[in-house]
Formats: sequence, C-alpha cells, structure tokens
Amino acid sequence: MQIVDLHCHSSASDGLLPPAEVARRAAENGVNILALTDHDDMEGLPDARAVALEAGMQFINGVEISIEWGGLQVHIVGLNFDDRDAALNAGLLSVRSGRVGRAQRMSAELEKIGIEGCFAGAMRHAENPNLISRAHFARYLVEIGVCKDVRSVFESYIVPGRPGYVEHRWATLEESIRWVVGAGGTAVIAHPGRYKLNRAEMRQLLEEFKALGGQAIEVVSGSHSPENVAVFSRFAREYGFMASCGSDFHGPGESYIDLGRLAPTPQGLTPVWEAF
Repeated sequence: MQIVDLHCHSSASDGLLPPAEVARRAAENGVNILALTDHDDMEGLPDARAVALEAGMQFINGVEISIEWGGLQVHIVGLNFDDRDAALNAGLLSVRSGRVGRAQRMSAELEKIGIEGCFAGAMRHAENPNLISRAHFARYLVEIGVCKDVRSVFESYIVPGRPGYVEHRWATLEESIRWVVGAGGTAVIAHPGRYKLNRAEMRQLLEEFKALGGQAIEVVSGSHSPENVAVFSRFAREYGFMASCGSDFHGPGESYIDLGRLAPTPQGLTPVWEAF
C-alpha cells in the first residue's frame, strides 16, 4: 500500500525542521510519495528532493499559496509543477514581499495590549526572514509564557477578531491557479474543512475554483475529522475533483499528526497522485 503525503512544511517557511530532515522523517515513516509545500516559497525543494530520491521516494514539487477569498485567508496547494517557471516564481515573490510589513503591523497591535518585543522575537524563530508568519509569532508567545502552546496563541491572539490579527492583501484565487496551472501543475484547495464557510459559501468557493481551472481538493488532511473527510469526499465526487491528502506537518509537537500517518483516501475517488 502506498503511503502518500502531499502537504508538509520545513524551516524554509514556518516548519521546525530543515527540508532535508522533513524528507528523511517522511522516509522513516514509510512515505512513498512526498510533496514539500512550504508557504509561498520553493527554496526547500532541492534539499528535500535530494534526500527523498536517495531514500527511494517519489518526490513531487509543491508549494502552498496564501490567497484571499470572500474576506478569508484560504490556501491553494500547487503540485507537480515546473519550479523554474518565471510567472510562478514572480507570483510567489509578490506574495512574499508583504510579509515583513504585515509582521511589523502585527507586532504593533500586540504591543497595544502590553506584549512587547514581538517582531524581534518572531524574527528569531524565522529561519527565512522573508517568510515570517503567524506561526513564528505564536512560537515567540509560547516562549515568553503568554500561552501554553501554538494552537492557543492562534485562537486567542492572531486569527480574525483577535488583538494581534491584521488584514493583508494576499494573492487572488484566480492568480494562484493561473500560476500553478501555467507552470504545468495541479491546483488543490488545502484543508477545506478549516475554513469558516457555510455550505452555500463552500459551494461558491468550489464552483469558482473549478471554473478557474482548479483540479483537486484535500479530502484527507491532518486537521480533518472523519466528518470532514466524508463531506469533502462527496464534494469531490460531485464536482469531479481529484482527491489529495496531506498531514500539514510543521514539526514534532506542533502538528495535527506526523508525516505519513494519514487515514486512507476513501475508495471511489481519483487520487491526485495518479495524475503524476
């Protein structure tokens, strides 16, 4: 039986382990097909690919693109694309370029409620400073004792409606799909069960995604409940999407599940990796 994990992160974005270590851990966990999907950046792909191939795994180019849709931040995973594609690289650069400014604004908001030094503290946790993210702020707030764990920080401080959250202009759904598909890849909606959308809004997202050239959704995700898996299996069948799966691993102690520890993809769906 193949063990597939097409969504995980390294220290090239907001993961804890270097890209090579992510690939090595995946191999140790029995993964056969791996995609590294760092946020808005492909810097970690060469190191992860080298280790994966040495270990006998099939390695898939991946990236997770931050977009805004309906006033929410949504993530589109790109898989199996040409990482040398000029338009994709330029698009990802445009998304990355605003992260430092957003981090400075987040720090200023947290200072208003008495939490000092957040920008410098978060930067210490960011191996790639151009990709400073909310996860790096969360690790700093855990470090200084504001919250017990990263998930608590997100819930209390850095999601919409909380004191450390700031608006930011990400890519659009249309842009992200155009970049991925234009580079020969497959566009996937990441962990759809995490978005606060009602059934009608989810249908609108899926319909727009399909109309723009999107091809797959993550049916099985580290953050999906069995109910989520059932719901998105039905949506995949209804809309003709291929099914993807990924742990969304960020590192030991910070992830829903470990690499390669996903539930099986339900039968009757077309696995996205069969297209590779």
